[in-house]
Amino acid sequence: MGTAQESATNIDINGQKPGASVGVLHPHVVGQAEMVQLLDVEGVRHADATFTPYIDALTAETVRGFYRDMAIVRRFDAEATALQRQGELALWVPVIGQEAAQIGSGRAMQPADYAFPTYREHGVALARGLDLADLLKLFRGISNGGWDPKENNFHLYTLVLAAQTLHAVGYAMGINRDLAAAELADSGAAEVIDPAAVVAYFGDGSSSEGDVHESMVFATSFNAPLVFFCQNNNWAISVPFEVQSKIPLVNRAGGYGMPGIRVDGNDVLAVYAVTQWALEHARSGKGPVLIEASTYRIGAHTTADDPTKYRMLAEEEAWKAKDPLIRMERYLRAEGLADDEFFEQVKHDGDEMAAHVRKATLALDSADIRQKFATVYAEAHPLVAEELAWFDQYEASFADAAAQISQGGAA
Repeated sequence: MGTAQESATNIDINGQKPGASVGVLHPHVVGQAEMVQLLDVEGVRHADATFTPYIDALTAETVRGFYRDMAIVRRFDAEATALQRQGELALWVPVIGQEAAQIGSGRAMQPADYAFPTYREHGVALARGLDLADLLKLFRGISNGGWDPKENNFHLYTLVLAAQTLHAVGYAMGINRDLAAAELADSGAAEVIDPAAVVAYFGDGSSSEGDVHESMVFATSFNAPLVFFCQNNNWAISVPFEVQSKIPLVNRAGGYGMPGIRVDGNDVLAVYAVTQWALEHARSGKGPVLIEASTYRIGAHTTADDPTKYRMLAEEEAWKAKDPLIRMERYLRAEGLADDEFFEQVKHDGDEMAAHVRKATLALDSADIRQKFATVYAEAHPLVAEELAWFDQYEASFADAAAQISQGGAA
């Protein structure tokens, strides 16, 4: 048996023979998969025959926009974390460290494409044109969503682990059905339907869920125009990735019969190029693609988590040296694409965005928990009534305790 790199180069899928960087790794090959990287940790750009053309086609303004988007998302993340700590949000899911994976993939999508996020795709939300303040309605507990998915082709956040991958496959199958129906009805009608693809975001933890397996089976069986985008941030809450899989996640692609690409998830240029390639592959009728973006969750899984309980500080520090914003800033400065004035403006824009998000959040009503009980089912349900009675009793216990303390002080 050959090496992982040889298998990636030689396997033929659907008549396609990808290059060394774009291969389907044989499911029985154990080892390290080749990783696409265009921008190293020092901000030095490297050439790749398959992916460099995607970056060469970009304007300087677009490349600067990648940095701006990443910086804006990081500033938003800091503000949302502060709001949660101040009691304005019930919970927050930080994204620090994963900005390149999200902005690179989100900016690669076309308007007709559709994204199915988890609960951490704040950068993709920005790339799709959402008002970031709308994301916080969910985390304040006043909405089950906060935005209309149809306006930006960005689905509601999914809190049920991996469920969005099933939804994404169904939507992608629907795209194929619409195109086929239009062609049958009128050969000219198909021309007004833009070829589109779907991106299903999920994490390395979700990759262990049966939903992901079922999604990939259906996607390849029905040749769905879908890109599975896994942000492998190395930790499924407190479980390291090596406990979930003994081989790179991208190796699984071959078992389902789809191309698999492993990319440096902290390199925004590489992520953009790889996602562009994958989306073109999907839109052109060649079926799904699996992308594994290797990145790292610098912060906690959520604001209810304490990562110091399960991982070493040295590991975090090693990944901070690979910071996607720092390497992009180095690249922009070295190439003369941005100066101090640009970076100061980005900081100013981030502060303005944060002020807008804070003002919008503070203006929101508080969550009405009784309304949540009332909307679990369409009609009254005895179990829900029992749970509400328990909650009323629990809430009243605090008032009783406060009264006893007050009486004790008066005595």
